Amino acid sequence: MTDTAQALEDMKQKIQENWGWFLALGIALVLGGIILIAAPLATSFAVTILIAAVLFVGGLVQIYNSFKTKETASFLWNLITGIIAVIGGIVIYVNPLAGTFALTIVIAAIFAAQGISQILLAFKLKPHEGWVWVLIAGIVSLAAGIMIWLELPSSAAWALGLIAGISVLVNGWSYITIALAARASKG
Repeated sequence: MTDTAQALEDMKQKIQENWGWFLALGIALVLGGIILIAAPLATSFAVTILIAAVLFVGGLVQIYNSFKTKETASFLWNLITGIIAVIGGIVIYVNPLAGTFALTIVIAAIFAAQGISQILLAFKLKPHEGWVWVLIAGIVSLAAGIMIWLELPSSAAWALGLIAGISVLVNGWSYITIALAARASKG
């Protein structure tokens, strides 16, 4: 048996032995996702504050790292981007509403760009089975980006929270299905 196959078998066995914990984690994530979806404004602000903290800490680390590599050609670029990240983190933390608004614009643009690229990919895949699902995913992404954009500034109050909640909810369902499948195959 190859190392990869053995690792997969070991992981399957651990999941089967601990399926109850996976089920509990899945249920907790589903409940958490529902709470996040039910309170999208609070969730949006929480996501914004978390991103502010990540930018601030990441920027400090990047500034520190730039001085560790002072003799390289990338020193100035690393220093400047680190400073921008620190300033961005502080600005978002001081004014989370503006940060939430800016992040919502970024999310809308990402959805729109992803949707366009998936639609183009679908037409390249067109003779192959499953191309329609890529097209549908692209249309949904593009529509989500357009809807978020058209609803600005009010979409800033719910978009990030809704996206975070859906993500947590889907992750929870995936753990529940893994746990139930492991329990069924444990037999």
